[in-house]
Amino acid sequence: TYVMGILNLSPDSFSGDGLGDDIEAAVAWAKRLVDDGADIIDIGGESTRPGAQPVSADDELRRVMPVIERLAGELSVPLSIDTYKSAVASRAVKAGAMMINDVWGLKRDPHLAQVAAEAGVPIILVSYLQDTVRYDIIAEVISSLEKSIEQAMEAGVAWQNIIIDPGIGFGKSAEQNLEVIHRLTELRFLNRPILLGTSRKFMLSQPFDQRLEATAATVAIGIANGADMVRVHDVRQMVRVCRMSDAIIRRRQ
Repeated sequence: TYVMGILNLSPDSFSGDGLGDDIEAAVAWAKRLVDDGADIIDIGGESTRPGAQPVSADDELRRVMPVIERLAGELSVPLSIDTYKSAVASRAVKAGAMMINDVWGLKRDPHLAQVAAEAGVPIILVSYLQDTVRYDIIAEVISSLEKSIEQAMEAGVAWQNIIIDPGIGFGKSAEQNLEVIHRLTELRFLNRPILLGTSRKFMLSQPFDQRLEATAATVAIGIANGADMVRVHDVRQMVRVCRMSDAIIRRRQ
């Protein structure tokens, strides 16, 4: 299981770990994540929490570009840009980011698919549900991901460069989030690598600094149910959870 470490450069991150404009602190934190065992670093300049203030592409670029430019030459692991804006992704990829993570699954900026296609980099398509789900949450998640996959491939993104994410916390109730994790194996129907991002999410109800064990439970169960990559804040601890989970679950594979 691959571990994606989170580097938040927004000052208003939901999990209270936003580093804002402190480039040196961001570089040091990224290096620590790698030392702790992260396989990839996901860099974001806009908070995705509900009710967060929208950020312009210029502001987002001002936050992420100096850090990407520094880290691209200094880290031994690939960088991912967490953005739904094609203008931000394009600059980030040119500066050395090797993956795009779009929490809107191409709904907000369809041109993002073209950026990924032209650069030949993987793109993570997240299921962000905007309408209230009244029936089957997994069916809705699969349907939204199918649309995103189709859109990406029509823009020229290679099949092997598509990763899917069920979008825990994005347009889903706490109960639905838990059901998605419980039924994650059903996403195997799409035949794409699965990224699971549950780290410190609000469905775990505790204060931010008390969500470690709850996150660990979702990571272990997520891996048991088919997650190929997990996106986490607490890399050192979650790497241990992943290694043990892999030792149990992947031993026959």
